[in-house]
Amino acid sequence: MSIDPAAELPFFYGSISRSDAEQHLKLAGMADGLFLLRQCLRSLGGYVLSLAWTVEFHHYSIEKQLNGTYCIVGGKPHCGPAELCEFYSKDADGLVCALRKPCLRSPDMPIQLGVFDSLRENMLREYVKQTWNLEGEAMEQAIISQAPQLEKLIATTAHERMPWYHGKIARQEGERRLYSGAQPDGKFLVRDRDDSGTFALSMIYGKTVYHYQILQEKSGKFSMPEGTKFDTIWQLVEYLKMKPDGLVTVLVEACLNGKAGAKIPSLPATRRANGYTPPPRVVAAASNSAAERDLLPMDCTGFNAYHNPNDLKKFDIKRSQLLMDEVELGSGNFGCVKKGVLKTEAGQIDVAIKVLKNENEKLVKEEMMREAEIMHQLNNPFIVRMLGLCNAESLMLVMEMASAGPLNKYLSSNKDTVTAETIVNLMHQVSMGMKYLEEKNFVHRDLAARNVLLVTQQFAKISDFGLSKALGADDNYYKARTAGKWPLKWYAPECINFHKFSSKSDVWSFGVTMWEAFSYGGKPYKKMKGPEVTRLIESGSRMDCPVACPERMYTLMKECWTYKHEERPDFKKVEESMRLYHYSISNKAKPEGATATAEPVK
Repeated sequence: MSIDPAAELPFFYGSISRSDAEQHLKLAGMADGLFLLRQCLRSLGGYVLSLAWTVEFHHYSIEKQLNGTYCIVGGKPHCGPAELCEFYSKDADGLVCALRKPCLRSPDMPIQLGVFDSLRENMLREYVKQTWNLEGEAMEQAIISQAPQLEKLIATTAHERMPWYHGKIARQEGERRLYSGAQPDGKFLVRDRDDSGTFALSMIYGKTVYHYQILQEKSGKFSMPEGTKFDTIWQLVEYLKMKPDGLVTVLVEACLNGKAGAKIPSLPATRRANGYTPPPRVVAAASNSAAERDLLPMDCTGFNAYHNPNDLKKFDIKRSQLLMDEVELGSGNFGCVKKGVLKTEAGQIDVAIKVLKNENEKLVKEEMMREAEIMHQLNNPFIVRMLGLCNAESLMLVMEMASAGPLNKYLSSNKDTVTAETIVNLMHQVSMGMKYLEEKNFVHRDLAARNVLLVTQQFAKISDFGLSKALGADDNYYKARTAGKWPLKWYAPECINFHKFSSKSDVWSFGVTMWEAFSYGGKPYKKMKGPEVTRLIESGSRMDCPVACPERMYTLMKECWTYKHEERPDFKKVEESMRLYHYSISNKAKPEGATATAEPVK
């Protein structure tokens, strides 16, 4: 499920040791500049570049920085491991030589999974279920959209799943367990020392048990006294299986706890990951406070909207259940959207109420009913939830509240505080919602930043299904009979020229929405008129890359703007690209205080 940003590289071997890397380079001929990439054991999300030069091996640590980039200290930062290797193939920039030839994995050799890699997926599911009570599709959406943040939390407690971890036992009990059964040199266990939240490593050598305190810095890193520092306990243990690093011998055989994998890892209150404490389930309002920016979508009650569909999702809502404010959230040809409160058996919830103008009633009423019927069928945390219809003094469509408002207005008003990483995260969520619509054979036809609403700065939902169409089971596009009042600057060529709409035309609109987001609410095509935009597209030109937009995101934008719809990617591919990049730059997955090292890895 989780995607390593290096997984697509044919010279990435995964979690292999230094000696294994050297053996691969030897077998490949040891040519000067021959190289491969492997997973770094010392830091989460990091890599090691192993390089052959003058019949010697050189190993360089690549660490993920706090801003989400990758670099070897003294060198230039790069947005991903692929870009870093490409740079060093053109310029040595401090390495012993430039990268000349990749040492490719054989076709039948899979990427080697590390200890944590093999546990990650099940642990993520268990943690999400335990913490947010999510199941089914809501759980999958939560994991996919927030994996970088969650993986860091899970990694810091993964030792609780290991067969050598014995929890809180006394020193004497540790010795008893080590002396039980065979007593080879290097037999070991890890235990909690006391209530201080620190750990101890106990091991046998020469029939004697030795006890070592595992040190933990304020930054959260673990080490033996004066030893190499690691982000997690399990990384330290894996390293000590290869090198003693101050111990009397290397770790050889785990003293089994007899209950490996039985308990779900948690975040003990005495040692949260870098001081992080999972927030309580709250209804989060838009805010620029640091605490709120750290909230995940699952921390908002709106995420788990469909845990019990019968609680709220009732098509007919009585007028007595609605309290409507005079505050207008927006307006259009249909009427206006007002803030309100819906009274339910479970309590009161904030809602947005789309109120129909009476003078346009017949025509617009039919349109609003179609929109309600479409929204009633949709069940996805990244799509605005319809709660029901109320037919009183006016026809009213009652929807969940997304209090931070439209994406374009929010970004325009918060240019100095919203990072490019946050925009990637939000647009990834939009791609997940659109992928869901594609799977359900729905065409949105009006995807734009104005129709992406924010629940919080980190939680986006797609809205406004007034132009949406449900395709028949055998149909792959919808053909409009006549052109209407359409948002042409967001439309693909086949929409404008032939009135044909499909999920592929929604992909084009997604590209324009991406451009708006990375332009912080900028208006696409500036002041150009519709015919000018059409001529620009027909000429093969496209909008320029926004200043704050990462290169890989602009590349995806241009793929969304592929002229021929049959050559355009679908949302399955778009979401995968968004996810891969989101995972690769997420600084939430990076431990605090980590630094790169210029020296070859020992």
